[in-house]
Amino acid sequence: MKVGVVGAGYVGLVSAACFSEFGFNVVCIDKDNDKINKLKSNIIPIYEPGLNDLVTKNSKNNKLTFSTDLYSLADADIIFIAVGTPSARRGDGHADLKYVFQVSKDISKVIKKGKNTLIVTKSTVPIGTGKKIELLIKELRKDLIFKQDFDVASNPEFLREGSAIEDFMRPDRVICGVNTETSKDLFSELYRPLNLREAPILFTDLESAELIKYSSNAFLAMKISFINEMADLCEKVGGNVKLVAKGMGLDNRIGSKFLHPGPGFGGSCFPKDTRALLATFQDNNIEPLLIKAVVDYNENRKLRMASLIENALSGSVKGKKIAFFGVTFKPNTDDIRESPSLVIIPELLNKGALISAYDPALNLNIKNTTEFNGVNWCESIDEALTNSDALVIHTEWNEFRGLDLSNLKTRMKKAILIDLRNIFQKDIMKSIGIDYTGIGFKIERDN
Repeated sequence: MKVGVVGAGYVGLVSAACFSEFGFNVVCIDKDNDKINKLKSNIIPIYEPGLNDLVTKNSKNNKLTFSTDLYSLADADIIFIAVGTPSARRGDGHADLKYVFQVSKDISKVIKKGKNTLIVTKSTVPIGTGKKIELLIKELRKDLIFKQDFDVASNPEFLREGSAIEDFMRPDRVICGVNTETSKDLFSELYRPLNLREAPILFTDLESAELIKYSSNAFLAMKISFINEMADLCEKVGGNVKLVAKGMGLDNRIGSKFLHPGPGFGGSCFPKDTRALLATFQDNNIEPLLIKAVVDYNENRKLRMASLIENALSGSVKGKKIAFFGVTFKPNTDDIRESPSLVIIPELLNKGALISAYDPALNLNIKNTTEFNGVNWCESIDEALTNSDALVIHTEWNEFRGLDLSNLKTRMKKAILIDLRNIFQKDIMKSIGIDYTGIGFKIERDN
């Protein structure tokens, strides 16, 4: 079986590499000449553990090739569309599908009559997109017969940045939205290597598959916002949100995942997908009370974190040097899309703070981000800590978990630590003389 993947971004590149690891012949297409040339030289444009080795290995054995030529897809049995679906610029939350439809138009030119090519959306797309792709190709290629010369399917991705390879190889489930038994058989063959791991494969109609992706992300985002709101309550009335979350998570009906309080959710999926789902509800004249509350609360959450930092510094950050650890939305990635730091840092800078930031994944893209103008970027933990008035931990990178706390006290003007991820225990911090602020418990200061 020959597999084509259009889009060498995060989802496309990971999917192409993993399908080639399954043993299929995979060609990954992207219009970005520079990106393709780098990939041909085994230079990986994204930060993802294990991806470099996978691409290098399968490129070497010719199972994985890269090209800018769409006509190299002509012999593919399955073509995945894995291009970006960002929020539309008009700001109403709708997903911008211009790249998906442009790729669909391009693919229509290379489909061979009689080949029965399966075109699959891997990108996160709103319900009804598969049907629109079908109609678009029918209009452009009147010589093709739907379900005979080509078919359209949905196979949403569920990849977490930082653990994408593991998620692909050991998935919780594989969702396949299909129109025909032929398409179902192709998917069964494609994912046959997962049979040994007994990964559940759920076959649905197209629309259900498209909606499963959005509803899954919205539900997880809701769990995050719920525990953050419970943290707000604990800070007012007492209790420890970590224990509350643990007690909740022991209930199998709820589960412990995504019950970790923090500065709010970010990344390329949750913010964008909750807004897009909200827009879909509104388009269909349904008032989405739960989803709207999640979106609104998460935006306010980021500003609340800036206030939390201010309060830890006696109500003002003006002229204070703050060491800010981690700006990515999560560890093991260099992705800052929708990261809470994009709101928290500018808010602190506007109030006169001096920010010295350190992130293990620091690169030029991060340094040149407009929201971070005025940040002093540091090459090490020690450089950021030296003479600082406070330390903020924003991203829970492993190297922050093992901080040398005695070194922290020595280098800082005063040992004030604001832990937005609760990676330390307040009782231990207090016992060694660190003024500690975490999430979801009452702060009782000696002064």
